Amino acid sequence: MKPHPILIAAVLLPLAACVRIGEKPPASLMTLTSTAALPAGPPRTARDGQAVAVLVPSVPQALNVLRVPVQTGPTGLAYLKDAQWVEPPARLFRNLLAETIAARTGRPVLDLRQYSLAPGMRLAGRLQQFGLDAGSGEVVVIYDATLARGNDVETRRFEARTKVTREEPGPVSAALNQGANEIAVQVADWIGA
Repeated sequence: MKPHPILIAAVLLPLAACVRIGEKPPASLMTLTSTAALPAGPPRTARDGQAVAVLVPSVPQALNVLRVPVQTGPTGLAYLKDAQWVEPPARLFRNLLAETIAARTGRPVLDLRQYSLAPGMRLAGRLQQFGLDAGSGEVVVIYDATLARGNDVETRRFEARTKVTREEPGPVSAALNQGANEIAVQVADWIGA
């Protein structure tokens, strides 16, 4: 005896209401904004070697997601509940660096795809940490930068720590934005005008 299709649908319909594909999205997504915005105005001209190409930094696997890592101990890692980036943190950080460098140095800033138009300096690096340290109650941003000026290569580590009032998306996002901006200003000053 073959079951009737309507009977099968009637049995499975209540089960479909219980199944959810993917996670429930957070109420809002987090992003980074530069405190040193580039104003609209006349074009910027780069003399030979004056442009800066800012590359997306590499990241450890813990940062290669849209979630905010929380260091729970020397070898423990979790993710902050209900916190999610609008795009991967490495790209957000690269864009904030580029905006801050352009605003503070006056240099034209390019991405890797535009580099062949005006070869100059190349800023690369690794975003080592970009999350919450639950033990200290701080967000930690560590960026290991590599700046290539012609045949010369310089490296430098930048670090920012900012206290958070609560381990919730709003305060953590604001503290990460503050730390990222502190580092971006230091990197721009390192590159120079």
